[in-house]
Amino acid sequence: MTAENWYNATLALKLLALDPQGLGGAVIRMRASPDRDALLAGFTPALPIRKLPIIISDEQLFGGIDLSATLASAQVIENKSFFYSPTITLIPMAERCPPALAAKLSQLADHSLTQGFLLFDEGIEADERTPDPLADRCAFHIEPEGRKPCVPAGTNQSVPAGSEVKTADAILQLTMLATRFGITSLRAPTLALRTARAHANLMGRNHLTDADLEVAATLVYPHRATVIPEDLEEADTPPPPPQSDDCPRGDNDENDAFPDADMLVEAVKSLLPPDLLNGLVPAGTTRKSGGTGAGQKRTSNRRGRPLPSRPGRLDGTSRIDLIATLRAAAPWQPLRREQQPNRSGLLIRPSDIRLKRYAEQSDRLLIFTVDASGSAAVSRLGEAKGAIELLLADAYASRDHVALISFRGAEAETLLPPTRSLVQTKRRLSALPGGGGTPLASGLQHALLLAQQTKGKGLTPTVILVTDGRANVALDGSANRGQAAEDSVAMASALRATGTAALVIDMSNRPQTTLQDLSRTLDAPYVALPRADAQRLSGAVTAALDS
Repeated sequence: MTAENWYNATLALKLLALDPQGLGGAVIRMRASPDRDALLAGFTPALPIRKLPIIISDEQLFGGIDLSATLASAQVIENKSFFYSPTITLIPMAERCPPALAAKLSQLADHSLTQGFLLFDEGIEADERTPDPLADRCAFHIEPEGRKPCVPAGTNQSVPAGSEVKTADAILQLTMLATRFGITSLRAPTLALRTARAHANLMGRNHLTDADLEVAATLVYPHRATVIPEDLEEADTPPPPPQSDDCPRGDNDENDAFPDADMLVEAVKSLLPPDLLNGLVPAGTTRKSGGTGAGQKRTSNRRGRPLPSRPGRLDGTSRIDLIATLRAAAPWQPLRREQQPNRSGLLIRPSDIRLKRYAEQSDRLLIFTVDASGSAAVSRLGEAKGAIELLLADAYASRDHVALISFRGAEAETLLPPTRSLVQTKRRLSALPGGGGTPLASGLQHALLLAQQTKGKGLTPTVILVTDGRANVALDGSANRGQAAEDSVAMASALRATGTAALVIDMSNRPQTTLQDLSRTLDAPYVALPRADAQRLSGAVTAALDS
């Protein structure tokens, strides 16, 4: 199977070299290696290959005004866009391509302004992948298994051409085949038909055959499939009646339209990944590209990743984008000089002002609010200690902060302020006490105050409530179970009003309806984990935060 995958990868690149614009391109999911270099050595298109960085600006991508030349000549001089001359676009590290850039490139491809893409996907995790808009417009997804064999399978084999297939029948057959595999995009059968025509051209034919359709289906459909078709049960289907020789078959006969439909289905199924259904990501959903620890994205005017500047007014706090401002004012200089001949220098209007913008991503803070009351406190606190230590092990890479609030007796207490220090956390956790009443409302109140404080410092807080739900101490410290429940709901409502994310973990032996109601008040996920250990608790937290 490894040799066959490498042969299909080589064949896909040969077909892409024949019709790069019609086939859209190829996603090559491989790390940089000699095998990838050897695979690309056989890709010899007629067009040159040009690398496009994922940090390209709009002026470089679409073209724009050459500011210095425009000011010097008093005429509008424009820079050429990246796609001014026909070229095959190579995008390294395509899994990190920003969604905005992917949308712009997809729009250019839809208007036939591009000549095909080579997308190098070097992601490791399943959620690190090329953006769907770009991948959907590429006919091929190349991900060969294992090391490259010395002689790929099929190199010296001659593929039988098979019988000729009409174009209309080929379109219908490829469309129906896409439907059986749950492929809803109409680009898939269109790209498959293009692939079949390119394969016929490669084989020196001017007409389509069954072999061309089989090659197209095996190269285009496996990575797009969302379901595995069930095998046809021939025993339940009565055999068709024999057809008389005197009755000619029409062009719309089903047997003529689909001469080898089952063969194409089996060809595609043979190349489906074994974990198709388990690893499938629903359309429209995304996950963090950098693993865990991503906080909220905010628009800033001081620091962070630069964003395109926008028109605005100078208010003393924003920073002006001088180049963009001059670029906006340059085309109007001749007209403004005619209106104001006595003025010298550049004529800048308020409408020309462009302000700098930056996108900064805040660090995430996990506020563990742990129930330390009752006889089972020791086991729960041990689980919380282990979970925090497991999360802190990755804190350096993910830039997560962790805080610990314990509530027992009459009120809650902040035992661990926000930190990423594993040594300090272990030292503080070792002295974590337990026993007494359950002041749940006080714990939520402390979490609310800490979340508001840390938001002002640029962190994105998430409250993780670990409790059995048996609140029996009110905010005023009195042992009043009814008032304690009302205070807990009030604090949960206040926490939700601030927009703080939360997670409720039920550590009781049986799921508590009061905690389920509390999670709905918090608008937070509810996870029931009786007898959970540190590993399960950490896994539940990670899964809930990533969902």
